Amino acid sequence: MLKKGTKLYSILTGSCPKCHEESMYVNTNPYAISQIFKMHERCSHCATKYKIEPSFFYGSMYVSYAVGIAFAAAAFVIAFLVVGTSLMNTFIAIVGTLIVFMPIIIRLSRNIWINFFIKYDSANVKSQLE
Repeated sequence: MLKKGTKLYSILTGSCPKCHEESMYVNTNPYAISQIFKMHERCSHCATKYKIEPSFFYGSMYVSYAVGIAFAAAAFVIAFLVVGTSLMNTFIAIVGTLIVFMPIIIRLSRNIWINFFIKYDSANVKSQLE
């Protein structure tokens, strides 16, 4: 079970890395392609600024590469080793997986990247509740 206060919670839910109370994204659906990169400027609960500096999320491209490799490896294992398809069909499965999951890979990469730099602050959450 995902618990607030963990990096994994913030990464998988796309919530504010500092308070975990609000989604960072204007539209939480990653498949709304026209709004995939639209983020709130700040968290309405703790006022954390999401775009720490101009071009901050360019660094998430490096994370995106690693996450894409993980998705491709999973597709390979499932298609080639579990199902037993041919090498060409396995390649098609990998490419299809990367295309279908690209919006999720983009969001996950941004979530991982911002969580490298901003830590959960339980004291901030408690003061907001009082």
